[in-house]
Amino acid sequence: MPPVIAVTGASGHLGSRVAHRLAEQGAGPRLLVRDPARVPPIVGTTVAPHASYGDGEAMRQACDGAQTLFLVSARESADRVREHTTAVDAAVAAGVGRIVYVSFVGAAADATFTFARDHWHTEEHIRATGLAYTFLRDSLYCSGLPAMAGADGVIRGPAGNGQVSAVAHDDVADAAAAVLLGDGHDGATYDITGPSSLSLDEVAAELSRFSGRTVTYVPETREEAFASRAGYGAEPFEVAGWISSYEAIAAGEMATVSDAVPRLTGHRARSFADFLKEHPGTYRHLLP
Repeated sequence: MPPVIAVTGASGHLGSRVAHRLAEQGAGPRLLVRDPARVPPIVGTTVAPHASYGDGEAMRQACDGAQTLFLVSARESADRVREHTTAVDAAVAAGVGRIVYVSFVGAAADATFTFARDHWHTEEHIRATGLAYTFLRDSLYCSGLPAMAGADGVIRGPAGNGQVSAVAHDDVADAAAAVLLGDGHDGATYDITGPSSLSLDEVAAELSRFSGRTVTYVPETREEAFASRAGYGAEPFEVAGWISSYEAIAAGEMATVSDAVPRLTGHRARSFADFLKEHPGTYRHLLP
């Protein structure tokens, strides 16, 4: 039997894609989910239900007998680093030998994007375990760019003239599967990006071309950004994360373009235009 690969977030956009790819290769992954009712029906997989990152014992049981843990980062929360470290410690206790972690491009203790700091702290904790590891530092997902535009067709944020090398979920999943099933990736950190970086003016132009209506980008100051989001009812950490993502674009921290996708997968990375062709539903709210 091949070594067991435990896949977290298996009901989500990335985890489910990775699970499908591993199953197609005969790897028989074990799917770790919080809600078994949301598990996608994937032939050739097993399910370890109720595996919440913050529940160390449940995670330990879910990882028992697995050789590799594919750790998709948890949903943004004020306590996300603790959830990650609890999951990592549970994997260590279960005898897992390798962790492949989905991090973020530019992860650093002083990253402008506040959530990228969470990823850096998680990476440091994984390094300290002594386990074999690989970090996949994804850029912003292509699917997040149409969501930046409101129903009025305007993208607002303090991104200045910076650029972002957005990447498609499918390309990240292909790269992850290659790392999980391949050799020679221990200790490696890969920036997983699209084939080019775009300014938000260029993002707006592509959205205009595909939606058939005019989409524009309006730069904001930090103060204007907080004011324009004051009525969302979101927690302060979440609003700070949203706004700092734009500020990180302005600072050039999301402009990195890597060749990791073609190097790992053998195919070119999808452009933002490629993504919009494949996923018209992502800009449905912009249609005239």
